[in-house]
Formats: sequence, C-alpha cells, structure tokens
Amino acid sequence: MKRLAGLSALAVIISSTSGCGWLWGEDGYFRDRSTDYLEARQTAPMNMPANVDAKRIDPLLPVPRNVADSVDTPEKFEVPRPQGIQISEEASEFSLQKSGDSRWLVAQRAPSEVWPVARQYFENSGFRIAEERPQTGEFITAWQPASELAPAMARRLGSLLSDSDNDVRVRVRIEPGVVRNTSEVFVVSAEREQGSSADVAFPARTGNASLEASLLDGMLADLSSSAEHGSVSLLAARSYDAPSRVSLTQDGNGNQVLNLSTDFDRAWSSVGRALELANLRVDDVNRSLGIYYVNLAEGARQEEEKRGFFSRVFGSEPSKEEVDARAERYQVRLTSSTNGDVQVSVEKDLNTVAPEDVTRRVLALIQENLG
Repeated sequence: MKRLAGLSALAVIISSTSGCGWLWGEDGYFRDRSTDYLEARQTAPMNMPANVDAKRIDPLLPVPRNVADSVDTPEKFEVPRPQGIQISEEASEFSLQKSGDSRWLVAQRAPSEVWPVARQYFENSGFRIAEERPQTGEFITAWQPASELAPAMARRLGSLLSDSDNDVRVRVRIEPGVVRNTSEVFVVSAEREQGSSADVAFPARTGNASLEASLLDGMLADLSSSAEHGSVSLLAARSYDAPSRVSLTQDGNGNQVLNLSTDFDRAWSSVGRALELANLRVDDVNRSLGIYYVNLAEGARQEEEKRGFFSRVFGSEPSKEEVDARAERYQVRLTSSTNGDVQVSVEKDLNTVAPEDVTRRVLALIQENLG
C-alpha cells in the first residue's frame, strides 16, 4: 500500500512539473527521434583481421549520400520523392503457361474476344474447320496431311509429326480463366496414317507436345497482333458458355426440371451467371454436389457495395436476424444425366422438392437469363 501511495505521489509531482522538459523536451528521455537519421554519418567499413577469411559484409541499410555526406544538412531539407515504377507499355495481353508437358495460352481478354482470332489463325494456316461449338468454346479441324497446310505451317509441322506422311488434326478449346474476363486456350493434336479412315480419339491432355507447342507459339504472335484491331465475335459474345439447347422437362418422378444440353462445367458457370442476372441471392455454393443455395426473399448480393456511415449508425440495413426471419431458402441442384446433358432442379432440402410454383418461377428465371 505504501508502494502504491509513493508511486501516486511521484505521478502527481511529474504531472505538476512545468513543461516536463526533462521528460519530453529535446534532451528528454522520451524525445522525438524521428529526424535522427538526418544527422547520421557514414563511417569507415569494418576491417577483418588479416588472418580471417570472410566474405564481404555490405551494409544492410546504407545511409543515402545526400544525408551522409560531410556537408551539414540544412534546416529545411526536402526529402526527394521516390521514383515511380516503370511499367512497360508493350507488355502483351497474351502469355504462355507450362506445367510438365502441358502448355496453354493465357489471354487477358474474354473468351468471346479470343474465339474469332484463334479460329482465324487456324484457317489462315490452312486448317479446315470440321466442327465448331461456340457455346462451349471449342472447334476441331479436319484430318489433313501437312502438305495441305499453308507453306509456312507445312514446313513447321512437317518435321514435328511422328511421320511426315501422317495426317493431323487439332482440337482447340477456349475456357474462361481463373480471373474474370480472362481466357485459357488449350490445343490438343492427334495423328493417324495418311489415307486411313480410323477414328483416332484425342488424348486427354496432350498428343504431340512439340507440335502443340509450335501451334501455341504461332497463335500467341497472331493473337497479339489481331488484338490491336479489337475483333469480337458477336455469335460467341452472345452465346459463349451457354447451353446450345435448353428445355423444360420432367424427371422420372414428374417434377419439373430444366434440361441443359452441355457438359457440367459449362452448365455450372451458365446457371451461376443466370442467377446473378436474375437478381437471386446466392448465399453459398457447393460445386462438388452441384448446388447453389439461394434465398428468394433477398436480391443478389453485391460484394463491391459497402455500407455507408449512416447505414451503419442508424441500422438502415436489415440485421441477420431479420434476414433469417423472412428467408426463403432453396437449393438449385445440377445433376449430370446418363445422356451427357445436365438437369437443373429446385429443392427445399436434400429430401424435399420445392413447391411447384417456386420451382416453375426459379427455373423460368434461369432459362430467361441463360443466353
């Protein structure tokens, strides 16, 4: 107790001391040291004994010359501003990525912009387009010998084929990139003996890695040049990543479902975009189960919108309890069917289908915003 009283008395004495110069002043214990670096001086480098073999020790934080010189620093000294980072204006919007034997092209453009110039590159190189599906970003060329291609392409690929007399065809797939409004372009090749009618399937990842790398290198140069003209395919822009056929049908139990004629990846992307365009709130997703968890009582959540000062102070936005009280939560489920299509259904939970009117309303909104 006596110790506490002594400390209190000391605090009163310190607080009553006029100016507290010995504590906070220029010579005080807690003085401002923020400008001490201006008085720093460079000293001679450290010298190691002659019989010691050691690598050179460089200063970790060297003092700038305009501070460490022998001239006294003026009272008003303006610290020079740091130089801005130089960004090359010639940086390409396209780049090649590699992982093991796999190579692909990354474009800082939407798939609908990459599609027409990628397709044009192969046509200009002498490839004949046998199949094309803008909705899934894929086209396949016909079987051709290298001699039928454009001269420059024929010379390039002739030496890369397993046999110079083989026929070759390629499959080009343009997928949405990880980052929004980017694309990833994959090229896979297949070969067969010239004149053969065998239907050789494309490999899962890569066929002739050297040949595919050569095609990607050429396409990289062509895309970089074509991008300056801003070519855009209106067909691809309108229907890219959308199912080629959408229909309302019924499942085996008589429940209404939306049938999408596409693979699961494209269907998942398309339905997610359709829910956003329909202004339906998605609270959570589970891609492995193919489920979008929606709340029909709320509009789509805009993550970029921030709550303002008055909204936080006066509580103009609903609380979590209020949102939960009026919630209308359902599950939009995507299921792959045996024929390769994808069915979209609406459920209340895992074991309960949604009411018929809710199912009809949600599926109609998705269908309306798919294309």
